[in-house]
Amino acid sequence: MHIPDAFIPIWQGAIYWIIALVFIALALRWARNEMNEEKLPLVAVLAAGIFALQSFNLPVSMGTSGHLVGGALAAIILGSPFAAIFILTLVLIIQGVLFGDGGITVMGANIINMGVIGGFTGYYTFKGLMGLTKNMPVSVFFAAWLACLIPSLACAVEMAIAGTFPLTEGLIAMGIYHAIIGFIEGFVTIAAIYIITAARPDLVDTGVRAPAGASSS
Repeated sequence: MHIPDAFIPIWQGAIYWIIALVFIALALRWARNEMNEEKLPLVAVLAAGIFALQSFNLPVSMGTSGHLVGGALAAIILGSPFAAIFILTLVLIIQGVLFGDGGITVMGANIINMGVIGGFTGYYTFKGLMGLTKNMPVSVFFAAWLACLIPSLACAVEMAIAGTFPLTEGLIAMGIYHAIIGFIEGFVTIAAIYIITAARPDLVDTGVRAPAGASSS
């Protein structure tokens, strides 16, 4: 899902960068207001974990790749889609600048897809389903699944607008791969949230509590 340079014309990449910068500014405001010395290690752990999850790339036809995203995990754990934007922006900058995973001119599009769309989709799907079902695993699973699938479809649309590959074929390729990958992301996100909630429930802002008998130390 990391779009490389030259897959999108420079002028389109600039538009995506402008949109991304608006959300980055809002994410920085979230960080300034919400982050403290206690939450900083959790943010660092989430960033490192998401970086690792995204390192396992599966090739998708037409030159792009599929992988777990992590936007839902960050947004649910920290209680805000702007947390996902903040963390995914850091991860994408490191990946793009240091490792060449994703382009620089198109990084705005990558931030929009994985951070903005992934974060908002994951967070509000989780909140909506929790309100309806009161079931944490179901809510987290579908939130993480959608937060993997929807950004991939957005990526396919951007590629079609850029003329990189056809819309229908792109939607099918990216959608099928990420619908499957999303199942893995759903289960990984459930496990991660339970582990973090059990270890440090005081830092988690999901409304979810650790299972009975779990340690809170």
